[in-house]
Amino acid sequence: MNVLMNFTRLSLKLFVFLPLLTILAGCSSEQDNEITVWTDRAEIVSYAEVFNANSRNTKVIVIYKDRLAQSIPPERDELPPDIAVGSFLKNSNMDKYFAPADSIFNSNQINPASLYPSLLAYGSKNNIHYLLPVSFNLPMIIYPAAKKSLLDDNILFTADKIRDTAASFNARNSHDIYTNMGFGPSWNTDFIYALAKMNDSQFQEKGTSFTWNEKNLDSTVSYIREWTSGKNTSTKAEKDFEFKYLYTPDYRQISFGRSLFAYTETSSFFTIPSFYFEDIGYKWLSDGKSIIAEDSIVMAGILRGCTNIEGAQEFISWLISEETQKTLLERTQKMHLDKQTFGIASGFSSIASVNEHVFPIYYNNLLGHTPEVKSIRPPYSTFPPRWQSLRERVIIPYLRDATNTDLTEKLKSMSERISDWEKQFN
Repeated sequence: MNVLMNFTRLSLKLFVFLPLLTILAGCSSEQDNEITVWTDRAEIVSYAEVFNANSRNTKVIVIYKDRLAQSIPPERDELPPDIAVGSFLKNSNMDKYFAPADSIFNSNQINPASLYPSLLAYGSKNNIHYLLPVSFNLPMIIYPAAKKSLLDDNILFTADKIRDTAASFNARNSHDIYTNMGFGPSWNTDFIYALAKMNDSQFQEKGTSFTWNEKNLDSTVSYIREWTSGKNTSTKAEKDFEFKYLYTPDYRQISFGRSLFAYTETSSFFTIPSFYFEDIGYKWLSDGKSIIAEDSIVMAGILRGCTNIEGAQEFISWLISEETQKTLLERTQKMHLDKQTFGIASGFSSIASVNEHVFPIYYNNLLGHTPEVKSIRPPYSTFPPRWQSLRERVIIPYLRDATNTDLTEKLKSMSERISDWEKQFN
């Protein structure tokens, strides 16, 4: 079992047990200075230890919630948290469950100008900030560094450019079997999903489910099908090639010289063994101007009903500060946790200056590759609390089947899949 898992479980046990110790001790004055944080990010446990070691008054208790978004609001028999830090917290009830956070700005505890404007706006409703961004991840295309001459110097990479460059790398033997294939969209359905978001498919919350822009989603499906049939013959040819040659992790498979590109995300890429970085180049998947952040943006908010507003504000403002994050990044490296987790809460920091000036110290291959602030975009809108399940069990299977050029049976529609999901999981 790896170091992070051991460390995380031990820390979680400690922090979950702390409230019981406090109650048994009858220490009401200490309870008044405690705040409880619910989170789906194991790193917050480690961060809380640093905070508690340096805070004279406020002490943080962390409770891990694997399905954080589904846990809010708390059950009636649960003690409610003061703060939530995690993914998929933005939904239509954001203003109902979270208190306005603008007082943190008004007291100069956090400078809003230091945060990515698009991510800051993402946590607001009617110009009131309820959730503050902590971290985010980006989609990327990796390639063998030895093939850099095939590409231009632009760090943004469009689907058209990937398609055409990959096709020029293709090679077949005398039996018309692919021996090289630059890239097959069917190799990673998350790549197709990322393109669907870039093509403004507008996935967004509707009750416990979601809506989408059918015209734009159909356009994405057609684009992928034409890519596959026009450049790689068929989905079957892509999958046959994948089965024969691409049986190792993405960062390994491109080094074998059989394929040119692989799709991944920053949270995965920056935790691979660093010695591989010398052989890998990367670009940001983009529409040419902007990069859409992965859905699971980590946000922080103070729950309505919080009785220790000052303590809650103290922790959030401590967490979202450049000085703190410098310390946390240094600590992560010293404890060798950077092999398991990337950056701040497994992502880029929501503070632009941290990404531009601090991250490259610990992730050298970010030098010259940090995206411009104006290029970062959040996902289209709000997500239902069970978005992860809907995406993995409804959208991804639909995209996989709809883009399959060899599918012979009738394609099950998105609406039919949603209905099946509701019957099975609601």
